[in-house]
Amino acid sequence: MSNATPSPETQQEAMKIAKATQKPGQTKEQTKLIAQGIEKGIALYKKQQKVKARDRDKERKKQLKQKQVDTTQVQDVTETEQSVSTSRNLLPWGLLIASWVGFAAYIMSNQ
Repeated sequence: MSNATPSPETQQEAMKIAKATQKPGQTKEQTKLIAQGIEKGIALYKKQQKVKARDRDKERKKQLKQKQVDTTQVQDVTETEQSVSTSRNLLPWGLLIASWVGFAAYIMSNQ
């Protein structure tokens, strides 16, 4: 654990808790030690919460990135299907026009 100094708010809160749980005959020094232990507990709790928040944030970002990849893949598949669909739609029309041109050419050549 780091030796960072707890914030004044944390120190005040720890002292308030230590005084609230003070036993009769307990010295000021003992109360101070208890307050220091409470400060360490609060600092450890905050540290754990920061780690959890970072992990949640990493997981959220990972899920967002995966959604973007999935969306991109769906768009690529859709675009591919549309281009294939377009080329398939042109084929029958092209064949129809070619057959009519061929038929017209045949009729013209026989006259």
